[in-house]
Amino acid sequence: MKSIYENVVKDKGDLANEFGNELIIFFGENAPDTLKDYCHTIDIKRVDGIIKVGDYFEIDGKKAKILTVGNEAQKNLERLGHLTVNLSNEVDDLLPGAIICENKKFDELKIGSIIKILEA
Repeated sequence: MKSIYENVVKDKGDLANEFGNELIIFFGENAPDTLKDYCHTIDIKRVDGIIKVGDYFEIDGKKAKILTVGNEAQKNLERLGHLTVNLSNEVDDLLPGAIICENKKFDELKIGSIIKILEA
């Protein structure tokens, strides 16, 4: 599988794990103050391709299949470093800036964790 996106968690807010394993929020260093505590901070980077259904979201080597992609997800990721990863398996819960993945159990993200999007 080809990696079309890779980044490293640089920091995380005090409440970043508030949503458990079901919702992970990433944002560049420019996160709004109202969201900062809930975010994992990453660098702003381009995606080398198009994020699409069937691709995989990966954290530290563990993968979850992407089931649906919000129409603002890639644009927000590239411009703001903002992506909401919903691991509920509930495709009806899609927000414009989110991706929904199959329900997989990931270890807690920490500073230095590597995230990737892999082309299927």
